[in-house]
Amino acid sequence: MALFFDQDWFDEQLATLGRTQSDVADLLDLSVTQVGEIWKDQRELLPHEVSALASFLGEAPADIAEHAGVSTPVPSAQGAADLSAVMGRLDEMNGRLERVERALIDLKTLVLEQRTEHSKEC
Repeated sequence: MALFFDQDWFDEQLATLGRTQSDVADLLDLSVTQVGEIWKDQRELLPHEVSALASFLGEAPADIAEHAGVSTPVPSAQGAADLSAVMGRLDEMNGRLERVERALIDLKTLVLEQRTEHSKEC
């Protein structure tokens, strides 16, 4: 594992693909200055950035982390499964929330109808 960010390796990977640090900035939704900080080992890559760079460069996330410096986290494959589970749970909760909102609307309508009928009786 590289102790510091391996600029030469990343530059070679980009050159092979005909890409630039500007392309990396677009990919990671960072400024060119922020990517420059990564290249100078002044900013650490985050796990999702490692994954994005791996896909972009056609390399394994572990290889990206290995060349990005000793403290770079390697994203786990479990992360994608965890995200899928979370998204499924959010979908379930969204469905429950929609049912609660519909029930509240029905209840409000019923209360208003009862008030209207009571007002007519008085």
